[in-house]
Amino acid sequence: MVGKPRLHYFNARGRMELIMWLLAAARVKFEEKFIDTPEDLEKLKNDGSLMFQQVPVVEIDGMELVQSRAILNYIAAKHNLYGKDIKERALIDMYVEGMADFNEVFVILLSIPPDEGPKITQIKGSTTNRYFPAFEKVLKSHGQDYLVGNRLSRADIHLVELIYLVEELDPNLLANFPLLKALKARISNLPTVKKFLQPGSPRKPPMDKKCYEKGMKIFHVKQRAQAPSTGRTDLLKFSNSGTLDLHVDPDYCETN
Repeated sequence: MVGKPRLHYFNARGRMELIMWLLAAARVKFEEKFIDTPEDLEKLKNDGSLMFQQVPVVEIDGMELVQSRAILNYIAAKHNLYGKDIKERALIDMYVEGMADFNEVFVILLSIPPDEGPKITQIKGSTTNRYFPAFEKVLKSHGQDYLVGNRLSRADIHLVELIYLVEELDPNLLANFPLLKALKARISNLPTVKKFLQPGSPRKPPMDKKCYEKGMKIFHVKQRAQAPSTGRTDLLKFSNSGTLDLHVDPDYCETN
């Protein structure tokens, strides 16, 4: 009998976070195997588990899957969270790609110095003028509870995860989007998701300095010359929502 999925990743927010959200929504229990040291990472590499020398890695159904989109697609398809036909799947893919672009907004926040208030305001504007209105319009257009086919899909999970990140940046950004607020409440009250959102669950907190420094050590991040425009000295990127996004050479963590 195949056991529970095993998730290999750094003990922090990052590309594994959405995978855990989706597993929770699918009512699938999983195990975490944290990469705590450079040696842990090298062992995965030497064991042949890192096909492209990147994490995350998920052991599931006798496979070692890498590339987060492939992992998410597999979980969604297996647990009926990927639409009932090819048209619904196309819509789900379209929305998810938009959400991926939306996520990059938060990565951009990292490169903005604290005194660059107007730029942060501009990014908040992208949230409330571009992305939230688009998904609010989808829900309004068909009047159903979920984005596609009136049934839960990976697109709903992805969007709600992003909404939580947005609210950590500014809880007021969701105020004018009642259908998104309702979707968030609906997903958050699914029993297994509700449990996942409770303290003590596998869900990771926002990144802090200690976790940042540990990540730099594990993933062999080299520092570069100070960039005049931003003052940043690192190649290890964290979004304002505390999400780990590694840009290393060699690149051990997905960046796209």
